[in-house]
Amino acid sequence: MGILELFILAVGLSMDAFAVAVCVGLGLKKITVRKAFIVGLYFGGFQALMPLIGYLAGSFFADRIIAYDHWIAFGLLSFLGIRMIIGSFKSTETKEETTETSLRPKAMLPLAIATSIDALAVGVSLAFLNVNIIPAVSFIGITTLILSMIGVKIGNVFGLKFKSKAEFAGGVILILIGINILFDHLEVFARFA
Repeated sequence: MGILELFILAVGLSMDAFAVAVCVGLGLKKITVRKAFIVGLYFGGFQALMPLIGYLAGSFFADRIIAYDHWIAFGLLSFLGIRMIIGSFKSTETKEETTETSLRPKAMLPLAIATSIDALAVGVSLAFLNVNIIPAVSFIGITTLILSMIGVKIGNVFGLKFKSKAEFAGGVILILIGINILFDHLEVFARFA
């Protein structure tokens, strides 16, 4: 696998993380490089970790997780999207409390896992292609980190301008991403049935 193919793969894998990072940025009152880096580190770290796990575990583990990955991603993203929509109706004081906790592991881990589950199957594919896995997952992780940081900034700019409307839209986007993941999997599954 050449550098161009790896770059396309890395960007493709990072698109869900980018979209969710935009949603995270919507809820942040003030953006700093540190906050954007934390979000990028969660998403980039998991986008690197999951293909590595898939690569190491091989098709045995992937066959089992592929049966459930779309439901897990759909459930996590829908739950978090609904919370975000509800949060858009809360008062300013309550939102400030939410902003302080939004980058904690309790909030970020489900998002990072939900956006990186598909990378597990990619890791299995990389094993079959005899790809040098350490440089590949490093490239995927760094690409996702950078795109996620950009997504946080973009989301924050819109969040500052549109406040609760942007947070509401972010919640809807999370739910739609979850639905899209679910339908993509079910559509692919239906073709083979």
